[in-house]
This record gives sequence, structure tokens and C-alpha cells, in this order.
Amino acid sequence: MRTPMKVLLTGANGFVARHMIEALRARGDATIGVDLAPTTANAPDRYAKCDLSNAAAVRELLATERPDAIVHLAAVSSVGHSWEIPAETFTSNTTLFLNLVEAVRALDLKTRILSVGSSEEYGIVPAVEQPISENHPVAPANPYAVSRVAQEMLSLLYAKSLGLDIVLTRSFNQFGPGQCENFVIASFVKQLLDGKARGETTVKMSTGDLSIVRDFIDVRDAVAAYLTLLDRGVSGEIYNVCSGTGHALSEVLATAAELVGVKTEVSVDPARIRPTDNPQIIGDNAKLRALGWSPRHTLKSSLADIIK
Repeated sequence: MRTPMKVLLTGANGFVARHMIEALRARGDATIGVDLAPTTANAPDRYAKCDLSNAAAVRELLATERPDAIVHLAAVSSVGHSWEIPAETFTSNTTLFLNLVEAVRALDLKTRILSVGSSEEYGIVPAVEQPISENHPVAPANPYAVSRVAQEMLSLLYAKSLGLDIVLTRSFNQFGPGQCENFVIASFVKQLLDGKARGETTVKMSTGDLSIVRDFIDVRDAVAAYLTLLDRGVSGEIYNVCSGTGHALSEVLATAAELVGVKTEVSVDPARIRPTDNPQIIGDNAKLRALGWSPRHTLKSSLADIIK
């Protein structure tokens, strides 16, 4: 029998946090949500409004709550947006994390920290070198990726040099029910459903580059991976959180259109094209599978849930 934990989640109002809170509650863990808004719709057991860029406020919060674990989800997480606000992206994704680990160190807490990073850290990797394992060197190709590499370096520094209990992820593209339409798959589904609601049998779609291949992982599978890492991950180690399968955006769109019951007419919007983008990125999840985790959702089943 495992002992229930008290888990603090930063970015508690976000897409991933919603599913994480549900999963933690289902297994009997207590949740403390932390975010900037006065209230939250994701309903953790307790909620605290806290600006994580304020080091004193973070220390006060952790001194009060003394959580068994922290799942750090708060971040500027859009690659496209990071090109528009590079300084804010870098500052947010490093300072917030640094304030957390400094508070844990200063208070001498025995808290396990899940430092959530990104597959974008790998940069542009030739197809012959994929699927990508955790041993592949990082080579960030956008401001968001640079900020995540910096967070990862801080994580390794505090784990290996200062003895904090930190498990790291490089998480691939997460999608699923409830995601904001600023993200590609949610945008596809929203456009398709709006077109069908207007009575269209062929929906005109505005997209970016549909030849891009991504390793999409259902958010519920990602959350299951995070729980596995909280329980059995090795401190100071990095784990790919991915499905292990690549899908072109054209395939994703075609599958979603089939499920909605419409055809599509596609036009490429130059505003949706990023200055640099990985043509393909597929991850190797063998290290995570060795801990007893495996994905349970397929692209088609996930899309069906999003549409529903």
C-alpha cells in the first residue's frame, strides 16, 4: 500500500493540471493548486494565488504547505508565442523554477520535484537519428526551447550538486480534451466543428505546414507518466514522455475530418509558419516504459474524445 501524498501543482489553471488533479485525486493524493488567478476551475483540494516570480512569496507558500511533491507545470509554453516574447519566455521559464528550488533548499524540505521540460530541447534532428533517446544532445532552435534547456540545467545542478530530489522530463506534444485552441490539434477540431455547425460539407481550413511530423501524446497518458515518475523516477534522471509514434499534421487533420464527417479545403496561413521548425520529431520512450508505464490512447481515440 502506497502512502498518499500532498502534491503541489504550479500552473494549476492549465490544461495539463486539470487532468493531473483528476488523476491524483483518483489515487487518493491531496492536491494544492498554485496559479496567478484569484480562483481556479480545476478544483484542487486547496488553491493558493501566488506569483512564483516573487521569491519571498514562494518561500512562504512552501513553508506553509510543506508538500511531499511538486509538479511544476507553470510556464510560457507556446513555441510560436515565444518568438513574439522571447525575454518574457526565458525569464518566466527559468525564474519561476529557480524560486521553487531555492525555497525547497532553504527550507530543507524533502520534497520530490517533477521538472517538466520539452522535446523542443532536442532541436532539429535528422530523421535517421530518430526516434530520439534521452542521450541525444540538446540543440534548441527557438526561444521556448532555450528556456527549457536552462530550466533543465538548473534542475541537474540542484539535483546533482545540492542533493535536491528532482526528476526531469522532456515532454513531447501533449493534446487531449479541454486544450486551448491556440494549439494545433484543438485548432483543427474547432475549425471543423464550427464548419459543420454552419452546415458545410467541405470546411475551409487555415493551417500552417501540414507536412510536419510530431510525436503526439494524449495528455492522460502524459499524466500517467508523471505519476509513474513521481513514484519510481530516479532523481537527477531525464525521461522522454512521448508516444513513440510520429504523425504528420496532414494525417491528424484527415483523421479529425473523417471523425467529424466533413471534407476539407486547406489554405496555408503564413502567420502560422514559424521562423524555424522541426520537420519531424519522434521520441524513444523505452526508459519510461522500463518503469512500468505504457501509453493507452491512440491518435484516433484521442481525437474522438476531443471532438466529443
